Amino acid sequence: MEENSETEEQKNKKSEEAPLRDETPIARENEEEANPADQDEQALIPEGEKSLAEENSDLRDRLLRALAENENLIRRGRREREDAIKYAATNFARDMLAVSDNLSRALAALSGSDDNQSDSIKALLEGVKLTEKELLSSLERHGVSRIVSKGEQFDHERHEALFEVPSPDMEPGIIVEVVEEGYMIHDRLLRPARVGVSKKEAT
Repeated sequence: MEENSETEEQKNKKSEEAPLRDETPIARENEEEANPADQDEQALIPEGEKSLAEENSDLRDRLLRALAENENLIRRGRREREDAIKYAATNFARDMLAVSDNLSRALAALSGSDDNQSDSIKALLEGVKLTEKELLSSLERHGVSRIVSKGEQFDHERHEALFEVPSPDMEPGIIVEVVEEGYMIHDRLLRPARVGVSKKEAT
């Protein structure tokens, strides 16, 4: 009887321990379900996330690039401002060239026969010469200079060819006649010189 009672007690202990062992995996599942926030945080972290050093390097590159672009903008603005000041008189100077051309034509017409001119005509001629000289001096003070063309090699960037002149004694492409003077303003072309250019004679 005692053996039977011990056996029943052992069975009862086993039956009580069995559900405890069965509850172990369930408890683990409950623990995993109890921390959904941790799982969400892990899901939010992208694979291959850059390290802190790489992020710092990337931010530094962006900063240097932004600084370089800003410096380029400053330089471009300074250059444009300097050009605006330097070439501010361009349109005015171009208009004044027409005045200079008219004075040159007047001088050419008046200086045809100096011997037969009266004193009044000679005084007028001298006044026109002084006026043209003063005008050209004023233009030069603003960076406008006349292009020396006659006897020079034709340059398509500064000259405009109107006609060709057969010249056996000259190389082709030499300027033999200037119809209209050309001018520069600083290092830019203000007006091309209109010229006649030498060419080989036809054989």
